[in-house]
Amino acid sequence: MDLKDIKAIVDLMKKNSITEFELEKQEFKIRLKRGGIAGSNLNYVDDNGLITAQASLAQSLPPLVLPASPHNGDLEIKSPMIGTFYRAPSPESANYAEIGSEVNPESVVCIIEAMKVMNEIKAELRGVVTQILVEGGKPVEFGQPLFKIRPF
Repeated sequence: MDLKDIKAIVDLMKKNSITEFELEKQEFKIRLKRGGIAGSNLNYVDDNGLITAQASLAQSLPPLVLPASPHNGDLEIKSPMIGTFYRAPSPESANYAEIGSEVNPESVVCIIEAMKVMNEIKAELRGVVTQILVEGGKPVEFGQPLFKIRPF
């Protein structure tokens, strides 16, 4: 089973409001469980036992935008998945966002590579980038703040 198959299953789960899915084929077993606000829990099971990894697909979950600190009004764009953070589409290209850049809900602010798939992360709000909290090429965790945005 490859990532495309897993994405198709996740899409079917969303469309049909299914919260749990389990598939077993020969020596392969996968159990998917959608839950919580933060995203989907993907549980991979092999013959040695249960291995759990928190993951999310960019198509199925937008970045989390939560209030940062109450005194300045900035909001945070948080990583919706575990992966490698990139500020530009390629090493030769300009960065998607810089400090002072205006963004709107459809503005791509970075890419997170997960399992060799490049996932574009959108701002999901309108405002100005006030801080970039992660260096390009560095690993990020699920829920880790990536940017601070001052909303309009």
